[in-house]
Amino acid sequence: MLEELFNLVKGTATDSVINNPDVPNEQNNEVVAEATNTVASGLRNMVAGGGLQNIISMFTNGGQGGDKSSLLNNPIVNMMIGHFAGKLTSKYNIGGNQANNVANSLIPDVIGNLINKTNDPNNSTFSLEGLLNSITGGKTAEVVQEQQAGGNSGFNFQDLIGQFTGGGSQSGGGGGLMDIVSKLAGGAQNQQQSNGGGGLMDLIKGFIK
Repeated sequence: MLEELFNLVKGTATDSVINNPDVPNEQNNEVVAEATNTVASGLRNMVAGGGLQNIISMFTNGGQGGDKSSLLNNPIVNMMIGHFAGKLTSKYNIGGNQANNVANSLIPDVIGNLINKTNDPNNSTFSLEGLLNSITGGKTAEVVQEQQAGGNSGFNFQDLIGQFTGGGSQSGGGGGLMDIVSKLAGGAQNQQQSNGGGGLMDLIKGFIK
């Protein structure tokens, strides 16, 4: 999923990065990689902090999640914008105003495209389940399997979303909602530790061709 996210960011960055004179051409791929890292790390950090419901809400909010104006008011997106702008200034020596312009343009567009693709039933490349699974080290699939093994044989990921959005029961064979949040948070925290010290960025740079 990480490589697919990198390619999504690269495809979204045509105007804000690749054709932007404020970003030197030799830094284009590095900046795309940095944006990918910002989005992946931001989502992972939110899950690690127990904010799984906030992410599910952003991705499933009645189809409104991909609207850029609402994304600019989303605290998760604003956190990513600030982080990315800071990286552009500190690592790539891009001026403060220019860095803010790039971040305010690219990050909401990437999140919006990501939301739209994960909600597109005809797009098998992206799914919220796959995204969460990749940033929690497989814990999403593990939780679904535990629910099924615990007597909830028909349980699937949509049922898990339903528990957060009020459309499903608050408990299952594998434990209640807070138990699920805790397990996914633990998986994200383990990913933070195993990918610490720039490890995630190194992985993403491997996708640069």
